[in-house]
Amino acid sequence: MERCRLVFSGSGGQGVITAAIILAEAAVMYENLIAVQSQSYGPEARGGATRSEVIISDTDIHFPKVNQPNILVCLTQESYNKFYGIIRPGGILITDTRYVETHKKVDAVQWELPIYRTVMEKIGKPIVLNICMLGAVIELTKLVYPESIMKVLENRIRPEFLAINRQALELGVDLVKK
Repeated sequence: MERCRLVFSGSGGQGVITAAIILAEAAVMYENLIAVQSQSYGPEARGGATRSEVIISDTDIHFPKVNQPNILVCLTQESYNKFYGIIRPGGILITDTRYVETHKKVDAVQWELPIYRTVMEKIGKPIVLNICMLGAVIELTKLVYPESIMKVLENRIRPEFLAINRQALELGVDLVKK
């Protein structure tokens, strides 16, 4: 497999760091891959800018920093304005149509997805926005199987929340398939 470098960006409370951790864990624990995950965020616990990086590979990873991601997810206008220029030429840029207006030209395939709207219409709770986004990412990249994400979730969250997380993951996959 080709090494994949991802950056998830948004604001505190959207779950971008949690999504990155889940993806990295799924790759390592259930897909027999190597992954490195790191994060940074503003001083605010909620609402501040967040950025989380994941590198997934089937060979050793010697440098854990992502300078030019293959995949860039921007869930806020601020994160889009700040990071759109770092995407690797030919990469994939994913934005949420509710929060981000894409106006810059980038050498990437752009996926403007109604992530928030879909989650609110189908589930009614924005808490699973990150899992819906993760479903779109894994459908586009084929890095891990949805079942691997669900296995991680089964180990991380209470059983009563598994159904809405599964639904959110499937919604994300379906957003890309459509």
